[in-house]
Amino acid sequence: MHTKKVITAGIDLAIAKKALIMIHGRGADAADILGLSNHLDVAGFALLAPEATNNSWYPQSFLAPPALNEPWLSSALNIVSETVKDILNAGIPMSSIYFLGFSQGACLTLEYVARNATRYGGIVAFTGGLIGDKIRKENYSGDFDNTPVFIGTSDPDPHVPVERVYATSNILNDMHAGVTHKVYERMGHTINNDEILQANKLVFKK
Repeated sequence: MHTKKVITAGIDLAIAKKALIMIHGRGADAADILGLSNHLDVAGFALLAPEATNNSWYPQSFLAPPALNEPWLSSALNIVSETVKDILNAGIPMSSIYFLGFSQGACLTLEYVARNATRYGGIVAFTGGLIGDKIRKENYSGDFDNTPVFIGTSDPDPHVPVERVYATSNILNDMHAGVTHKVYERMGHTINNDEILQANKLVFKK
C-alpha cells in the first residue's frame, strides 16, 4: 500500500489559481516528473507530484486483470483522490485542476479521471491507456464537459498497445472530453518535443 508523499513546486498552493497533478512512471519518482514542468507552459500553477512507494504504482502490467494489481491500484487511485482534495481545500476549483502522467503514471491518470469525470482544466497522458485486461465501461461515469485531453504514444510501444490508446480515446470522447491523440511511428517509450508542443497548445494554453 502507498503512503501519501507529495512533492510540490511552482506557485504555493495557497495563492495559486491553477494546479497540476503530475504522476510519474514506473521506476521514476516525483522529482523526475516535476522536471518536465520546465518544458510546459505552467507558470502560475501549483505543481503537485505524488510519489509511489518503491517507485511503482502497481506491480503488474496495466493490461493485467485488475485483481492482480490490488491493493496497490486502489491505493494509488486514493492517493490521486487525496491530492485532488488538498487542492480543492486550498480554494482551487475542479475546473482549474490539471493532470499529467507518463507511462504507468499516464495509465493511472486516465483511470482516475475516467472514474471521476467532470470539467477539469485539462489532462495530458504521455503513453498510457485505461487499466485492465479489458475495458470495463461500468467503472467510468461522469461528464468531462469538453475538458481538453491530449494522449500521445508510440506505435509500436513495448508497454502500451496502440489499440488500447484508441479505445481509451473513444471512451473519453463518449464522456464528452475533447480528446486529441497522436501516434508517433517508432518513437520508443519516451516523450518527444511534439508531444510537449501539443500539450502546451491544447491543454496548457494561456
